[in-house]
Amino acid sequence: MENPKIVWGIIGCGDVTEKKSGPAFNLIEDSQLLAVMRRDAVKAADYASRHQVPMWYSKADDLLGNSQLNAVYVATPPSSHLEYAVSALRSGKSVYVEKPVTLNSSEAELLLAVLNNTGGKLVVAHYRRRLPLFLKVKELIKTGEIGEVRTVQLRLWQSRSPELVTKAAGNWRTDPAVSGGGYFFDLAPHQLDLMLYFFGMPVSYHGLSLIQDSESTVADQTSGTILFENQVVFNGSWCFNVSPENQADRCEIVGNLGSITFSIFGNSLVVKTVSGEQELFFDPPEHIQLPMISSTVDYFLDRGPNPSSIEEAVVLMKIIDEFSKVRQI
Repeated sequence: MENPKIVWGIIGCGDVTEKKSGPAFNLIEDSQLLAVMRRDAVKAADYASRHQVPMWYSKADDLLGNSQLNAVYVATPPSSHLEYAVSALRSGKSVYVEKPVTLNSSEAELLLAVLNNTGGKLVVAHYRRRLPLFLKVKELIKTGEIGEVRTVQLRLWQSRSPELVTKAAGNWRTDPAVSGGGYFFDLAPHQLDLMLYFFGMPVSYHGLSLIQDSESTVADQTSGTILFENQVVFNGSWCFNVSPENQADRCEIVGNLGSITFSIFGNSLVVKTVSGEQELFFDPPEHIQLPMISSTVDYFLDRGPNPSSIEEAVVLMKIIDEFSKVRQI
């Protein structure tokens, strides 16, 4: 291919695309954002105008029918990820799809089957894998800075209206038909995918969810344990009904020679070893998905590996499904 370029269309140009991802497509070499789609034509046209995108559509089929596009970013809520990703793959386009990749593991397995049948390419937007902070965590683990990892303790406790969640898009995150579940489905994929990225494949996992708050319609308390092949044990706690004073976002990786502590949604880490304690700070990219999109472009152009595969996402969704089983008491 002469002067290869990935020419993008976005399906679902909502809040996540305003700054986190959308502008990044035109900031990467050999990448161009040509078209966007949103069911609300007025909002689609407005987005295209504000972001200097040449084309806009109000129907996904019209965007997918554009032969100038060779890649699609699916940025809708999870309930339509499978439909749009499958349609894009069958139209011969590569796919970059938001997390969680689907509503559940069964849908993720269907998407994997279609991907295999079409011979296409697909990347899941687990973009924290390419942020400097988490690359540093992976490096510290690999080089044995804290020795052999023994256990990981993760806590994400938020109020009934989490500060980590965008409010402008309404409350679809607590509608299981649209999101798959509650805030756990929206926030935990970032955290659990990083565990797979750091420690590899799990041997076993189990967990449970509860509806503790009588005003909640979805689970607001989740806990789970994962045993990895390298004998690392992970314990996670997610709670979305605490007071603002008790909110927490903390992950601690403990080895036999020290520990690494950081926030999944923060910008620093603390390394403790026998030689002392060090805190490292990281400036996130202005458009936080840019490093992952850049790696995705390289993969689509056969210049690098898949930075976040559907095979890994299937495992992730199986863990989420297991942790999300609501216990009745």
